[in-house]
Amino acid sequence: MRLADEELVDPKKYYEESCKPKCVKPLLEYQACVKRIQNDETGHKHCTGQYFDYWACIDKCVAPKLFSKLK
Repeated sequence: MRLADEELVDPKKYYEESCKPKCVKPLLEYQACVKRIQNDETGHKHCTGQYFDYWACIDKCVAPKLFSKLK
């Protein structure tokens, strides 16, 4: 992708933004987890799984769009 002044733009960021509405459920699960553990004083609780589920959803949506544009 190029802007009017010929600056190169990473299309992945654009596709990620366009895919976020399709991944609301994993995002809400991640946010709920963050809220659940916000008062954890031990540091043992985490939301890594939910975070990766969200980004896996984004990546699954982005991949076909992005790879069709690559040369």
